[in-house]
Amino acid sequence: MRCCTICNSATAPGPAPFLRQYPRAKSARACCWACMPNPCKGCSGISWIGRAEACGGDDDARFIFLWIAFNAAYADEREFQTVAPGERAAFVDYFTKLVALDGGRRIYNALWQRFSGPVRMLMENRYVFNPFWQHHNGIDGFADWEDRFKISARSFAQAFQSGNTAKVLSFVFDRLYVLRNQLVHGGSTWNSGVNRAQVRDGAAILTFLMPVFVDLMMDDPGMDWGKPFYPVVA
Repeated sequence: MRCCTICNSATAPGPAPFLRQYPRAKSARACCWACMPNPCKGCSGISWIGRAEACGGDDDARFIFLWIAFNAAYADEREFQTVAPGERAAFVDYFTKLVALDGGRRIYNALWQRFSGPVRMLMENRYVFNPFWQHHNGIDGFADWEDRFKISARSFAQAFQSGNTAKVLSFVFDRLYVLRNQLVHGGSTWNSGVNRAQVRDGAAILTFLMPVFVDLMMDDPGMDWGKPFYPVVA
């Protein structure tokens, strides 16, 4: 499905706080109602970003709502029709499309500006590194998780230094996906004092990335971003 031209219009009222710096990503309610009965993927993403902004200091809820926004933006109906190649592969396809449209390197710049903050902290956090949990849960073949962790850190730094934005995003979202699983599958207690850092950093990263993703989608409404599998059916 292509993002609707209404999303690019200047008629919608003021954007949500997360989206103010992105004039095409307008108010979720106005955009989605204009696109009814079947809102485009950009509209769906905006609606969940708008919900996330109402969470205040609840980082758990904010992360979950922003992850739903990410899901709305990248997921394609093909994932539901066949044996999925894996969500990570779908992420890479989506990131490749975004980066191809990002002539101004807005994604890279957004990550770089926050590299010393939540991005670096997340990448240095072993609790969102999947091989750590594989080893912790007694799965064979992951006793070398610490070596893998160091290798991953070096590869991430090299991708950043070379300006490979799609690869940088792949590394970051590998970590975010582990955090997503911890929250969505009940592996974490709401508002727990344990491991707060990764929830806070993960929510902060999605907070600055999702508006950029959606705005890039709005910049090119003619791009085929995939078809929502659950449209409104009368």
